[in-house]
Amino acid sequence: MTNVGKLLEEKGSAVWHVTPDDTVFDAIKLMDEKGIGALAVLVDGTLAGIISERDYARKVILKGRSSKKTRVKDIMTRHIFYTFPEQDVEECLVVMSEHHIRHLPVMQNDKIIGMISLGDVVKDIIKEQKDKIAHLEHYITWEESY
Repeated sequence: MTNVGKLLEEKGSAVWHVTPDDTVFDAIKLMDEKGIGALAVLVDGTLAGIISERDYARKVILKGRSSKKTRVKDIMTRHIFYTFPEQDVEECLVVMSEHHIRHLPVMQNDKIIGMISLGDVVKDIIKEQKDKIAHLEHYITWEESY
């Protein structure tokens, strides 16, 4: 089983972020530039929330707000589920599924060191399953030759 730390090593641990006082427009623009679906919201380096495309769709577009006037603090998710480098990726999938979330900050010593997405988790689990299947097929072929 892969742990979150190994997953971060493979995918990269860049933490793209905004502050609570940034505009939602600037947050969405940064997400677009980086090709990501969520940003950490930091205050003096401390994780204060997450803003996602889902927050934007539900709390700005559907409410008729202006993304250039609305601040991140007005729509960010404050109740944050997170993970640690030592946690198994499959355990993250359970948390994400149970709570209907797509992004998990990775925390170490009360600092955010990365962010994983549902896509990262699923991709890693599929890769691991393919590796297991290949190993088993090789073993079966080897057994049959003796």
